[in-house]
Amino acid sequence: MQSTFDERNWLAWLVKVRILILTFLLVIQLAVAELTPTRLPLRLFLSTMLLWYTVSLFYVALLSFWREHRLQASLQVLTDLIMVSLVVHETGGWDSSLNFLYPLAIIVAGILLPRVWAQLVAALAFILYGTVLELNYYGVVHSYCTTHPELKALQGIIFVNLFAFLAVAYLAGLLVAKLREARVELKDTSGALEDLQILHEHIIQSISSGLITTGLDGRITLVNNAALKLLERAPDELLGKPVTGIFLDALPNAESQTHAEVRFDTVGSFRRTVRVRVAALNGPERGALGYVYALDDLTEIRRLEREVRMQDRLAAVGRLAAAIAHEIRNPLTSIAGSVSMLSGIPEMSEEHRHLLEIVTRESQRLNGIITDFLAYSRGKQYHFEKADLVRLLEDTLTLMRHRMTAENTAITIESRFSVPEAWVLADGDKIKQVFWNFAENAVRAMRDGGTLNVGIERLGDDWQVSFADTGTGMTPQQTEKIFEPFQSNFEGGTGLGLAVVYQIVQAHEGKVWARSKPGKGTTFVLRLRRLDAERLEAERQASRATSAENFAAPGLPAAAPAQLAAVAGEGRLRG
Repeated sequence: MQSTFDERNWLAWLVKVRILILTFLLVIQLAVAELTPTRLPLRLFLSTMLLWYTVSLFYVALLSFWREHRLQASLQVLTDLIMVSLVVHETGGWDSSLNFLYPLAIIVAGILLPRVWAQLVAALAFILYGTVLELNYYGVVHSYCTTHPELKALQGIIFVNLFAFLAVAYLAGLLVAKLREARVELKDTSGALEDLQILHEHIIQSISSGLITTGLDGRITLVNNAALKLLERAPDELLGKPVTGIFLDALPNAESQTHAEVRFDTVGSFRRTVRVRVAALNGPERGALGYVYALDDLTEIRRLEREVRMQDRLAAVGRLAAAIAHEIRNPLTSIAGSVSMLSGIPEMSEEHRHLLEIVTRESQRLNGIITDFLAYSRGKQYHFEKADLVRLLEDTLTLMRHRMTAENTAITIESRFSVPEAWVLADGDKIKQVFWNFAENAVRAMRDGGTLNVGIERLGDDWQVSFADTGTGMTPQQTEKIFEPFQSNFEGGTGLGLAVVYQIVQAHEGKVWARSKPGKGTTFVLRLRRLDAERLEAERQASRATSAENFAAPGLPAAAPAQLAAVAGEGRLRG
């Protein structure tokens, strides 16, 4: 296919060059005929040139629909030899200055046809040229020559041209052979280079770390698949754009700082943390061409680190609450009793009674805080059973809607459940407490009204529940500490509600987090494992345990998590 394509290109080139040469010859011969006395038959010459133009245009049309390019090349070379012979005859035979057209036809034959054909065309050119000279010399045809050389001189002219034609054919064939060899080598080299380039592209696109390259101006020139997935962007959104516009923090440079942790916001307004390593992109003998940035996602690692720190703080707070709660309650009870007795004195003035009411009210508030302490610090009892998250959400939202109606607030609660049922293994009352805390925080954040959107959807092996409000939102610092104790953003709150939520979710082996921006609301997200996913995991665990028992030593106890055992048992009851 490649050779056919080349022959067609060469034929198209030949037609264009032929027309250009014919035009040049026509202009030159007309100028010579006009300026100097000559025996040139002008009308015959113009007719021949017009015929040659017509044949050339016919070959142009023939090239568009006839696919036998080798045969076309042979016809064009043969036609050119005949037309050259006519022109040489009309311009003076041995006196003609246009016999150089024969070597041009031979060179074209060497390019378009096999090497042996160039020798045959040279022989045919010699025969035609010799025939024209012989016919003119012996007067067989009308001669337009201005001189009449002797026979030996004529023979010398013929044989000199024979040697020239054969030399041109040999050199043209040799040159074309070298050219074709060079083209084949170039094609092989280009193919190897293309394969190497494809291999490098595959390596870059297969790297698990994100990779971004930029020019010296900082504009992105390449982004691999891992970086596109991490940044959640399309290539058109990144290529040609400044790399600094993607991240919220300053990127490291390739000189004093080679790595750093930076943050960026995804399309879904979810903030990620990545480690960026940078190196200069250098080319051989060209110096620095740009920079290479390698990206590693640290979002999950940093989240786990925050969870570990939070659990440590929660444990410390729990121990603190357990140690001091009872110690505070005893004197608090004495204070409350004493104040109650003082309030019964009849001689007490109204101002004193008002002060005693303040003491009583604050004592009750302090008692409520201690009660929350104790509820938070005590080990909770969970009763795991099959529960439908959709029904639990509907119960919670029904109560919250009635409350909003009773309080005449401008808050609208909308629910979007993508599934009719969402079964999990959970403590239904505790999960309701989680939902109620989410809804309560959303209502408090929308003091001037707004919309609370509650949704549930299937996400892999989990159910994902979201509570999205249109309230005041939180800063990144507040969002990071939202589940820590005593981090309330509302007046009068103890800051233990979401800490209890975190405890409950951890007990259910789930995940919970918050996304928020100041002025754009807050979204609380809860993920719990689906019941069918739990059952499949339990069956796999049981299968592995059975296989292990077949190879275990006698007397070795086999242990399984209580929750998985409960799942397996529930599955057997239902099966």
